[in-house]
Amino acid sequence: MADRTRDLLWSDVTGIHDAILGHPFVTGLTDGTLPHDAFRHYIVQDAHYLRGYARALAVCAAKSPGEDELAMFAEHAGGAIAAEQELHGDLLDGLGLTSEQARTLPVAPATQAYVSYLLATAHSGSYAEAVAAVLPCYWIYAKVGEHLLDGGSPDPLYRRWIEMYGGDEYQGVVEAVLDATDRIGAVASERELGLMREHFTTTSRYEWMFWDAAHRTEGWPI
Repeated sequence: MADRTRDLLWSDVTGIHDAILGHPFVTGLTDGTLPHDAFRHYIVQDAHYLRGYARALAVCAAKSPGEDELAMFAEHAGGAIAAEQELHGDLLDGLGLTSEQARTLPVAPATQAYVSYLLATAHSGSYAEAVAAVLPCYWIYAKVGEHLLDGGSPDPLYRRWIEMYGGDEYQGVVEAVLDATDRIGAVASERELGLMREHFTTTSRYEWMFWDAAHRTEGWPI
């Protein structure tokens, strides 16, 4: 068995991670072939998503048994809102859309499902379950950003996105959450560790679905 909880969780999703790195949305960021319509869809949906994600992080903060992790997740909840307002605002401007216009666009099915799962798990599950559910959004973005960083992108919008998630500052944020995950897992019961693995795998799948939905510019079928 893996020595650290992070290694155990990651061993469950290596195939999902490989599929994300090979997805045309992700490869299109670094070679510049991703249509701006798909990236616009992604940014709009990510703004919707981050408002729900911030609430899930706030629940993690509220359930944290220690003050350090309470402060960390509360800070990250505020940071998710700041990212939606700042980074997304700049990217949307480059895509010909204002933040106000983006807010009026509907939440797509994959976004709705992902956020609903996060909030349901955070509210109804234990602290360990809540952290496991929010972890893929941190960690997979860091992995994707790191993977794409060397190649960059010929598109300045995509390059800015890659530098944001591949940069040292974001990688440090994720490392702090992984350290917390290891501490949680070290004292979790076998049943709770199993639930952590289940939630981590499910939300990792939602990460793939989120990018796939953007690539297809997904809307409601009816």
